[in-house]
Amino acid sequence: MQTDIALFTQLCDTILKEELQEPVAKPIPASKLYDTLDLSLQSEAIIDEQLKSILITLIKSTPKTASKSFFNQLFGGRIGKATLGELLAVMFNNSMYTYKVAGPQVGIEKQVLKNICKLAGYPDNSEGTLAPGGSMSNMMALIMARDYKNKSARTEGLSKPMTLYTSKESHYSIAKNAALTGIGRNQVRLVNTNNKGEMLAEHLNELITEDIKNNLEPFFVNATAGTTVLGAFDDIEAISKVCKTHQLWLHVDGAYCGSVIFSKSYKHLIKGIEHSDSFSVNAHKMLGTPLSCSIIITKHKEQLYNSFSNDAEYLYQTDEDDFNPGKTSLQCGRRNDALKLWTLWKSVGTNGLEKIVNKQFEMAQIARDYINNHKDYTLYSFDNSISVCFNYKNVSANTLCTALYKNSELMVGFGKFNNNEFVRMVTINSLLEKEDIFHFFDTLEASAEKIC
Repeated sequence: MQTDIALFTQLCDTILKEELQEPVAKPIPASKLYDTLDLSLQSEAIIDEQLKSILITLIKSTPKTASKSFFNQLFGGRIGKATLGELLAVMFNNSMYTYKVAGPQVGIEKQVLKNICKLAGYPDNSEGTLAPGGSMSNMMALIMARDYKNKSARTEGLSKPMTLYTSKESHYSIAKNAALTGIGRNQVRLVNTNNKGEMLAEHLNELITEDIKNNLEPFFVNATAGTTVLGAFDDIEAISKVCKTHQLWLHVDGAYCGSVIFSKSYKHLIKGIEHSDSFSVNAHKMLGTPLSCSIIITKHKEQLYNSFSNDAEYLYQTDEDDFNPGKTSLQCGRRNDALKLWTLWKSVGTNGLEKIVNKQFEMAQIARDYINNHKDYTLYSFDNSISVCFNYKNVSANTLCTALYKNSELMVGFGKFNNNEFVRMVTINSLLEKEDIFHFFDTLEASAEKIC
């Protein structure tokens, strides 16, 4: 084991050096992957030096999501104390279903959840859990809402069509989860948005009213704190009033930008969050923990148990339900994802997490200022977003982003809104500095000139 840890340390050194020397890995076309790398599995063992050589080759070819040239997805960077917690979780290898096998790690998870509930303005008796990703957090919210509205759905199935509501700019998991939970994709109502991609509460109310007239059963509204493309925040206060009128469960999908809950400067973007019934946030996004760290909380502790608890005598043999988190989980076996957030939070404090969040908005503003000060750019996004969307000259965003990727210069994606296609630069890496933003634009402009 000590030999393996020593090898791991050497490989970590290689990863860190690679990120500095070659911040964007040279991509291997999928059609040539197995011809380029030795990914085969053989019958006989190989010696450690051979394994090390293969792993180093793999390191060099793997996308470097922690480098300062990675702006492609809604995560990025690497924060040391969070990584420490992740590595400890691997070494502990606890499963988070019972106190008997997880011990104090259950207490760590409960502290994380308790403090996030408090930040959301939820009552003291609120509860939550960790799910294997934001999509599954949204599914858990949908299931709780279904069971809350239709008490027999869990045992008898659906007795009549149930309808749910989400904006046209929300995450694709909402429709997917409707299919997986028996609600059906055709029962998902897409609410119109304004020119920022924010849900229109007036249209939401119209859709709900129409469904009630047609003898359908509305039950769930999904609001978004940080839409996938533009990073827009739905008006939770306005939406919550509609939900209260019709007695619908309000879930706020904060997977992308729900971490503004930690920032005094930006918490206003989720004003009214205390009126929601459930709220999810991914710490592996704005808070910079390693993947994955997806949290869902709810005011309705009893509903969390009602929807996900199942007795299993072979498993739940000691302690009370409050310390057996398998009773509130979508899963049985579950890795310890709370520890990495706890080590980060414990080390830097709530004030430190606020700085991490604020830094991303600061970098986004530097990027917007650059764009606004250069006539060859067109800006499509807005203030209070860490998704910076733009075009440069008349170069196709798709063509430009693909060239930057294939030439190992930058990793950045493109998006669409209102029939406009644009580069989508995400400043979610809190380790970025002003010079990294300027380097991004210098690199992009040089690549664009070659295309022109």
